Amino acid sequence: MSLLTYTILAVIKSALTLFVLLTAGAYIVWLERKVVGHMQNRWGPTRVGPFGLLQPLADGVKFILKEDLTPPHVYKPLFILAPLLAVVLALTSVAMIPFGESVTIHGWIIPLQITGAVNANGTLGDINIALLILLGVTSIGVYGVALAGWSSNSKYSLLGSLRASAQMISYELSLGLSLVGVLILAGTLSLRGIVNQQAGRWFPDSPWLSWLPHWFIFPQVVGFFIYMIAAYAETNRIPFDLPEAETELVAGYHTEYSAMKFAMFFMAEYANMVTVAFVATLLFLGGWHGPHFGPPLLQAVEPFVWFLLKILAFIFLYIWVRGTLPRFRYDQLMAFGWKVLLPLAIANVVVTSLIVALLS
Repeated sequence: MSLLTYTILAVIKSALTLFVLLTAGAYIVWLERKVVGHMQNRWGPTRVGPFGLLQPLADGVKFILKEDLTPPHVYKPLFILAPLLAVVLALTSVAMIPFGESVTIHGWIIPLQITGAVNANGTLGDINIALLILLGVTSIGVYGVALAGWSSNSKYSLLGSLRASAQMISYELSLGLSLVGVLILAGTLSLRGIVNQQAGRWFPDSPWLSWLPHWFIFPQVVGFFIYMIAAYAETNRIPFDLPEAETELVAGYHTEYSAMKFAMFFMAEYANMVTVAFVATLLFLGGWHGPHFGPPLLQAVEPFVWFLLKILAFIFLYIWVRGTLPRFRYDQLMAFGWKVLLPLAIANVVVTSLIVALLS
């Protein structure tokens, strides 16, 4: 594959992925309102809004048409840069995500991944340290929050950004350590390689457990729990949404923002939610692997369907937690991260290493 062809395909895949991701973020908001409304029985068993599938489009138009106010006391360059930084980094991380094996169009083998290519021997190429790059890109997202609070030149925004930054950095340690167990089992940092390691069954010859898929969630159920909790805190979601919900902080780090700059922070939040669901699906839930049945045409689309269903299940879990759990106090949040989640993540790494060493 020539450099020009690879560049053209990468641009096309980037545009399609960006469109799908932004659309998905808008409709996750719609889904969240509907699901939480049903959970809380706000309008009775049958009437739960918002009504109509064009509601996300109306919300987008409303944000675009709103007057974009820039307070005179802010530091304007960083005030404008902060929401751009948050949303760009949230969208950039998706470039590392593989969505499936590949598709063949008129003899061209096209990997379902923006950064993927086909090697000279016909095998699918991948970045060997894709997971490391993804974690690095997402970790820089904290700068968008920190700069938003500092550039607003407001004590309320600054306190909100300090709390958000401390929370995100604290739980990022647990999130990274929760994935080490999977990396020990897979022996690679390549996301495609990790998914390929989860093909097949754990006990194919067992009469009782032959159905159990070779997903890493089963030996790493503790790691998955740690990852899920840390992911809620990383994306500032209930019960860890204190940076956006403290009453004494008015609204947190985005207090001084309005119109599309305000919306960009929430575009970044929901894009990060999708990215977290991608990583959970790839590392713990077997990626696009699942049962195959039916005619050849159905089997060709089944991997993408399984991948999509696992992501939707994880997003539904996000929404379910929001509609169920109350938020923590800030001291409880930080104590849980440092005194419970981090030691548990370290213990999971140590135990996994010992078991793999003894069985090898």
